[in-house]
Amino acid sequence: MDAASSSTSQCRYSYEEYKETADWLLAQTEQRPKVAIICGSGLGGLADLLEDKTGFPYEKIPNFPTSTVEGHAGQLVFGRLQGRECVCMQGRFHFYEGYNIHKVTYPVRVFYLLGVETVIVTNAAGGLNGSYDVGNIMLIKDHINMPGFAGQNPLCGHNDDRFGKRFPCMSDAYDRELMALAKQTAEEQGCGKFLQEGVYCMLAGPSYETIAECRLLKVLGADAVGMSTVPEVVVARHCGLRVLGLSLITNKVVTDYDSIEKANHEEVLRTTKSRSQDLQRLVGHLITKI
Repeated sequence: MDAASSSTSQCRYSYEEYKETADWLLAQTEQRPKVAIICGSGLGGLADLLEDKTGFPYEKIPNFPTSTVEGHAGQLVFGRLQGRECVCMQGRFHFYEGYNIHKVTYPVRVFYLLGVETVIVTNAAGGLNGSYDVGNIMLIKDHINMPGFAGQNPLCGHNDDRFGKRFPCMSDAYDRELMALAKQTAEEQGCGKFLQEGVYCMLAGPSYETIAECRLLKVLGADAVGMSTVPEVVVARHCGLRVLGLSLITNKVVTDYDSIEKANHEEVLRTTKSRSQDLQRLVGHLITKI
């Protein structure tokens, strides 16, 4: 085994470790969720909508990573949303925190072992599409996995058939039926006027993109750019879970060298605070239709 393969193997988790985490959670709560929600920066308020909820700080959960980013509370919350049992991640994990890709995606396989069937992923993203406004919500119809181009795919290494097949299809990564339900729900909730549909591109971060990089991403067909989501989606689809992705456009990326605008995390959190209630209402009502 070469050094690269050895390093990849050492970073991976065994089926038994995932199962230990899932079994511990199942023993701590009577909730048996079919839907998991992964909350992006500033969007952890989705978990506050849950009723009959029980929260578990990440550091208390066996084998679980911990979140270190402002705007990510760092706890797993079980409860009912509009009468449906759900589990909600208040804060996710990122490459830029120093985690390897297997740690970033660890919770998704735990969800699968809990009996989850649908994953809703949310994130804060920069708008590349010139027609998008700050505060728009973008339904993710497809993604560009830039870390994957560099070999950072969570499925690299030995494949465990208990989770999924060796070569999963990604042309249907985002469930079209769920997208149609989301559009319908948005119209019903008065959110249709700021709902968009587009392609999400993931970069590793934590630095924001240069002007040249933003111009390149637009040429590649990306409508929004962020630093998360794609690895979780890849693992979810490997496990056969249905996926719905939602990006909150928190800022417009800079593509003009004469511009004095600068991307910053504080702006991201301010925008999510002002629009998060609309996103929460959309997800809350959507849950009842899944």
